[in-house]
Amino acid sequence: MTAARFRALALALPEAEESSHFGKADFRVRKHIFAGFNADGRAYVKLTPEQQEMLIATEPKMIAPIPGGWGRKGWTLIDQERADEALMRSTLRMAWANVAPKSLQKE
Repeated sequence: MTAARFRALALALPEAEESSHFGKADFRVRKHIFAGFNADGRAYVKLTPEQQEMLIATEPKMIAPIPGGWGRKGWTLIDQERADEALMRSTLRMAWANVAPKSLQKE
């Protein structure tokens, strides 16, 4: 999956906006980051540690925690070149739901 397609999927989520964090593109809902690109240009998403563990177990070649403390908090790298659209779409939706207000999720 290309960076452009990742961007399109992220921005298709309700109230998602593109912004910047340390000079790299990120995606937010009401100012809360749910996804973006790291310094290497690889995609990352904000998951819960449980979601991260489940995805790593099912897709170990495409999903990995960000090294260090951020990864232990659920921040997760996705190999966007290997991930298919279904995986990326569902992972982005999970990440979006983790930061979006409950009222927005009900709409």
